[in-house]
Amino acid sequence: MTRSIAALYVRVSTSQQTVERQLRALHEYADRELPECEHIDVVDRATGTDTDREGYQHIMQSTDELDHVVVHEVSRLARSIADFDSTVEQLHDAGTSVHIVSEGLHLPADDTDPYSRALAQLLGVFAELDAAIIRDRVQQGLDVRLSDPEYHHGPAPLGYDKDDGRLVPTHEYPAVCRVLAAVESEDMTVTAAADTLDTSRKTIHRALQHPERYELDPEPPADPEHPHGWMLPP
Repeated sequence: MTRSIAALYVRVSTSQQTVERQLRALHEYADRELPECEHIDVVDRATGTDTDREGYQHIMQSTDELDHVVVHEVSRLARSIADFDSTVEQLHDAGTSVHIVSEGLHLPADDTDPYSRALAQLLGVFAELDAAIIRDRVQQGLDVRLSDPEYHHGPAPLGYDKDDGRLVPTHEYPAVCRVLAAVESEDMTVTAAADTLDTSRKTIHRALQHPERYELDPEPPADPEHPHGWMLPP
């Protein structure tokens, strides 16, 4: 008897990031929720602002062979609500279910419950809004420091991609800022930060040497309750 197939789709935006954390979470989910399925890993190293990605295209061209597509979160699959809706529609038309691990959402191909689909669409809206905020920050001057000659010929720093020799923030940039702020306030260790951002301790230390790139205050104001001046957002 032919086993069902579940594609575990992972996307990271930069060459500095690793896929291990996402894959580990997807495999744990698939082992628990889809034990009868054969699991195949599909990895993209590309931004998610469009669907022109090799791994994504492979999935969409192999829908007849796939019973499930598992992603960590909506933004891994699509960065706009239009792309997300189109993707889910195509997968459902082919009889392929969609699983969003971080939100515990399962969108079966024959789903008749409007709540799950509406919630997934709402998550897509936030993913699209996040991408728009990043683009707006770039347009309003976040890239003032992106001509730093230190990175003209080297890899982009954490939370950034290169575009024609300039550095532009990736959609992970806000999360990077929050994690680095937590390290600065000693609410998180460098090791934990490296694990959270799928990078190395060396990369975290290098990023902290340039607080101006991550909206960090090099001299945080003192506060009686929080003397380090930073609080990790809830």
